[in-house]
Amino acid sequence: MKTQIEVVQVDITTLKVDVIVNAANSSLLGGGGVDGAIHRAAGPELVQECRLLGGCETGQAKITKGYQLSAPYVIHTVGPVWRGGFNNEAMMLESCYQNSLKLALENNVKSIAFPAISCGIYGYPIDQAAAIAIQTVQSFLRQNDTFEKVIFACFGEVVYQTYLKILEP
Repeated sequence: MKTQIEVVQVDITTLKVDVIVNAANSSLLGGGGVDGAIHRAAGPELVQECRLLGGCETGQAKITKGYQLSAPYVIHTVGPVWRGGFNNEAMMLESCYQNSLKLALENNVKSIAFPAISCGIYGYPIDQAAAIAIQTVQSFLRQNDTFEKVIFACFGEVVYQTYLKILEP
């Protein structure tokens, strides 16, 4: 089965997929950007469950229920803060996508939506981050064909156009 990859300009919290990925901070207790939006949309039960997880290291991923979201699950992953590109940021960002996909696979997920991890307040340059995201997902899908759909949910026109440009050479 060939996995469908889509790039859409959308609020990730509105997507009807099996799991949405949250670009979380290490506390997993909510924050700004996509993290805050997911926590607000999911309701207070999400932060209650996240409190039980004991945080998350950069590059790692943890799964919770989706509560009031359309998605039954949320995978929380902590992206790297951009520090010029010489502090293993690319490797850590790649790990975010790999570990999120592995966790999705373990939970029999068929559709997953990713935001542009680390591209908000963490300052990762969108062109580099999008290339890592797409390459990592495509590489994972070559080894694992169980997913029906992977969505890159882009917030804003610049992010959307960047993903499109990289995905469609």
